[in-house]
Amino acid sequence: MPSDFPSAARLHRPSEYTAALKGRRVARGALFVVSSPRNTAASPARLGLVVPKRYAPLAVTRNAIKRVIREAFRMRRATLPEGDLVFRLVNRPQLASLTQLKRQVRAEADQLLDRIVRC
Repeated sequence: MPSDFPSAARLHRPSEYTAALKGRRVARGALFVVSSPRNTAASPARLGLVVPKRYAPLAVTRNAIKRVIREAFRMRRATLPEGDLVFRLVNRPQLASLTQLKRQVRAEADQLLDRIVRC
């Protein structure tokens, strides 16, 4: 599978996000909770992101977090189980430089995706 991030690999509709957020919690870390709908359709892994202003007030921070998670997902998409995954930021990241924040988010995203692959 090519390592790109096509439109088919993303959640687009609010109903898709709602189903995943009301579904089961697949993994939890210090910053993120990963949810998946209870009834999974036989489709390739798709990604949704919820990064609220409440926890990341600066747009630059929110966008950096989203870019890092998308890249981690893109690199592991072929090994992930079928279905939708929604990463939701649930805690405010520690005050740090943008580079440190990206490292922290990438480490946690990789850890959560590893847990999802093992299950």
